[in-house]
Amino acid sequence: MLIEILQAIRNYARAWHIVNKLRLWPFFFIPALISLLLGGIIAWSAWSVAGSTASWLIAHYPWTWGAATVAKIAAVFSGLLLAALGFILYKNLVMILAGPFMSPLSEKVERHLTGGKTSPTWHATHLLRDLIRGLRIALRNIVRELLLTFILLLIGLIPALSPFTSIGIFLVQSYFAGFGNMDYTLERQFGYRDSIRFVQRHKGLALGNGILFMLLLLTGIGFLIAPPWATVASTLDTLEALKKEKS
Repeated sequence: MLIEILQAIRNYARAWHIVNKLRLWPFFFIPALISLLLGGIIAWSAWSVAGSTASWLIAHYPWTWGAATVAKIAAVFSGLLLAALGFILYKNLVMILAGPFMSPLSEKVERHLTGGKTSPTWHATHLLRDLIRGLRIALRNIVRELLLTFILLLIGLIPALSPFTSIGIFLVQSYFAGFGNMDYTLERQFGYRDSIRFVQRHKGLALGNGILFMLLLLTGIGFLIAPPWATVASTLDTLEALKKEKS
């Protein structure tokens, strides 16, 4: 799996070269606008709700002893919980809303790499089926991501384990982000179940792609270019893995 992680990270450099070569910059504008607006809305909402959540938890604490400690724990936990949930919401909404622009981007890159040939399973008449399939995968991933993140947050209440759970949450979100980026290519290749099986066979690619995607989202300006850049990189990852499986 380590080899696939490193391969996915290296493909970001190749992806940037392809973006420049094919002049794919128009695909960056709308996802950047979506990222900017959603980031501002969710950050403001999380900041507003965090204090109210902590106050609600303290108000329902029935004893006087340990109230100060409980207040601190409530403030920290509610802040972490809302930050994690807000970031998950932000990441998934960006990927869902940018999807209509990322799928054509992925297809354009695939055509370039395959000499103009598109994947044989895609047809214009299957748009509704592909939309339903994409929503099923998105909902499946969101539920699993939330569940794993919540479990890790609870484990993180143990002080000695909190540094490890932070890393765990980052890796969980990276994996599902990479999964979503790979699916822009897989939707032209497989149905629902086969796409899931493919990513499970190539967890390293999903994780490697998602790690850089997440790091870009966390930077001051990188979140504006993260969706299309990661999409091109994941298209390279996925096509290479498909070629190896067929050979």
